Amino acid sequence: MAINEMVMQSNGVSATAVAPMLDVQELLDRINALEARVAELEEAPAQDIEDRLALVVFSGDLDKAIASFIIATGAAAMGLEVSMFFTFWGLNVIKKGQRVYTDKNLFQKGFSAMMPSGSGNLGLSQMNFFGVGSKMIRKIMQDNDVASLEEFMEMAQEFGVRMVACDMSQELMGIRDEELIDGIEHGGVATFLGDAASAKASLFI
Repeated sequence: MAINEMVMQSNGVSATAVAPMLDVQELLDRINALEARVAELEEAPAQDIEDRLALVVFSGDLDKAIASFIIATGAAAMGLEVSMFFTFWGLNVIKKGQRVYTDKNLFQKGFSAMMPSGSGNLGLSQMNFFGVGSKMIRKIMQDNDVASLEEFMEMAQEFGVRMVACDMSQELMGIRDEELIDGIEHGGVATFLGDAASAKASLFI
């Protein structure tokens, strides 16, 4: 009689009762199958993730707008599909630069009067100094041969970056379609979520 059987009998446990627990070969087979499945999953890319970058541009600050378009154009140059969703103050970035007051209520006219009319009028998030800061950063960028925000925006459109204006924000702030630059699409939160769901990365700026 084997030693392990003697021990089990001495403890009042039959060998047949615990035999399934001692099937080491079956356990090893299961471990090998699991390791093979893990290796297969690691080698196969996720089916629902695409080479895509989704950005929400919420800020209307010059420095953050520049950062948004640097990231967008850089990603597009690397071959990623890029979408930019402009909402609330971010809509000021994609305005043409002309204020429109017709067919707006009092609050919408107030927004139009107080908000920047386009990318050329955006202020810095820090050290703006009543517009002096934004002029300084533009001068520094020019002196260092760095493209301006407007040039980055043109580059983004050339690279096929998808730029979407938030319908709800436009309605709330009284921003008309004709106030926005050409090539802008329109959509809601579902539009952004549709892009973000299949994106490798999503950024909120």
